[in-house]
Amino acid sequence: MPGTPDHLGSLLAHLDASVSPAHAVAHVADRLERAGFVRSHSFSDVPKRGFRAEQGLLIAWVDDGASADGFRVIGAHTDSPCLRVKPRPDDGAFGWKQLGVEIYGGILNNSWLDRDLGVAGRLTMTDGSSRLVRSSDAVARVPQLAVHLDRDVNDKGLVLDRQNHLLPVWGLGSPRSGEFVEWLAGLAGENAADIVSWELSLFDTQSARLIGAEYELLASGRIDNQVSCWAATEAILRRAQSSTGPTAVIALFDHEEVGSESTHGAGGPWLEWTLEALHGPDRSTFHDALGRSACLSADCAHSVHPNYPERHEPAHRPIANGGPVLKQNANQRYATSPETAAFFIRCCREAGTPHQVFVSKNSMPCGSTIGPIASTRLGIPTVDAGVAQLSMHSARELCGLSDVLTFADVAQRFVTLG
Repeated sequence: MPGTPDHLGSLLAHLDASVSPAHAVAHVADRLERAGFVRSHSFSDVPKRGFRAEQGLLIAWVDDGASADGFRVIGAHTDSPCLRVKPRPDDGAFGWKQLGVEIYGGILNNSWLDRDLGVAGRLTMTDGSSRLVRSSDAVARVPQLAVHLDRDVNDKGLVLDRQNHLLPVWGLGSPRSGEFVEWLAGLAGENAADIVSWELSLFDTQSARLIGAEYELLASGRIDNQVSCWAATEAILRRAQSSTGPTAVIALFDHEEVGSESTHGAGGPWLEWTLEALHGPDRSTFHDALGRSACLSADCAHSVHPNYPERHEPAHRPIANGGPVLKQNANQRYATSPETAAFFIRCCREAGTPHQVFVSKNSMPCGSTIGPIASTRLGIPTVDAGVAQLSMHSARELCGLSDVLTFADVAQRFVTLG
């Protein structure tokens, strides 16, 4: 595949940089600015190649004056299930200092055990400003109980109480109120008294890497859904190199893993506000343009698991590196329709890649995505698709490398084809 080495480096850099939603947005914003995109701070200011970035949300666009013909939108999400640091985190017992954490989203509990964890996110200061912060080293760990003290664990399975068994240790001694914020202040180069709030995630400090005998697999934290954010970013950057084509938009939302019903989630107003600003004030023609638009809800799909094949619908078992996965559900858990499926398949063919189809078992209902939420709010015909992966919602996930690279190629076609 032409350009693969450059794309691989860009992909790995994105995964390693995106340790929190705010860090993902900062990384994408930096790439956009270096490519000539202009950061906008008002919906009255919509440059031809611009973006808005707010906390864990980023919306970028390329507008060459064709918005009346409809938009090509790619939506993804910047958040991943994780452990979030509580407002009063100083905890501990029996000579161990611990951090109070809250479960964000549907984590796989056991995947967070015995990993070297860093801290990353954003701080809010007394003046209302924000600071990004990230530890360069691991500072915490959730230790599993030794098998000698849990003799039945291998026969009866591991049972974890989320309140009591997922507290990470981060030092020795007696817990002291204010100690964590003092440590944060040193990390950020600020005064502890000036830090009034935060949104901080724990993250596995192991870098993204290729594995397998042929190095064909990608192992990383936050594959769901940073590979889609990367593919969307690649698509808009490539679209920007042309001066003609549909008005292209990428929307990287926050809070998908907890339902999307927030200001910066897919249920919020930001995408609609952006599309309206790009189109202009005429509401009737704006609604017509929405009807002529197309949205790709880009989110990961389940690869067939070789150890649990019975968990998958027999006729719809995607596999890693088998091509992008088209996701369909009769109960509208995905937004794909026959028409939007046809357009996505056309994009795959134009990119020279096969596609796969995922349908869940009738006895095992699937989750949902931003697709039904965004399409319901805006009325834009939408297709759900993504990269097949294993270990979804684990602290460290696995997918096929070529799937991610080809998904970016398909995303590029999605925002350029008429």
